[in-house]
Amino acid sequence: MEFQKLKQFLKDEEAARITALREEEKRKSQVMKEKIDKMTEEISTLSEQIRAIEQELGAEDVSFLQFVQISADVSFSVPSAPVTLDPNTAHPYLSLSEDLTSVRCSGESQQVPDNPERFDMGRCVLGSERFSSGRHCWDVEVGGEDWVVGVAKESISRKGPVDLSPAGGVWGIELLDGIYAALSSPPTALTMWREPQRVRVQLDWDRGEVSFSDPSDNTPLYTFKHSFTERVFPFFWPDSLQICPLKVSVRVE
Repeated sequence: MEFQKLKQFLKDEEAARITALREEEKRKSQVMKEKIDKMTEEISTLSEQIRAIEQELGAEDVSFLQFVQISADVSFSVPSAPVTLDPNTAHPYLSLSEDLTSVRCSGESQQVPDNPERFDMGRCVLGSERFSSGRHCWDVEVGGEDWVVGVAKESISRKGPVDLSPAGGVWGIELLDGIYAALSSPPTALTMWREPQRVRVQLDWDRGEVSFSDPSDNTPLYTFKHSFTERVFPFFWPDSLQICPLKVSVRVE
């Protein structure tokens, strides 16, 4: 009977999370639709202004207007990295890319200064962005045998061993020795139906939530709840990790 109650609870919890995700997706779709509608109006207005100028200047023979082409069919994509890595915090054994969006464990110490922000024992690196309000999201392409992704409070200990738990100021999930776990106290084992290639980190600072999911199908992985009282940073303990660009594609027809 207790097992059936637990099973029903888990099913209800899963259904609630899926419903919440769908509501969030619906909200974002509505916001995007409103932006597209506004863009369409702006394009229409601009087209009318150009036609008026063409009529006034006899634009059929005006060379400087030949490069202006307005179409009712517009498509564009804007890639950008939602967060970047802070090289001043990176453990000496970590090697960062020039654009500060990927990191790997090099196996040998880099020639870097021992500044106060740098981790000297934990093989960690923080994101450059700091959050003290609002909602934030980023995707991480995870690679290698061991990794941790999540967020960390600003006052996390940079010198000496790093306590990978909420008590130590870290809210994250990990892969260690082939086992996925949420870094709760004690750690919570996570059941993966397939190995995620990417992990989505969603921070809602005001509501005190850090959620993890598989962005390939929006499968929720784990959610922490905590009342934040200080700024937090993206947190990475990599073997090999890549922060994925967010691509916003819009097509107006």
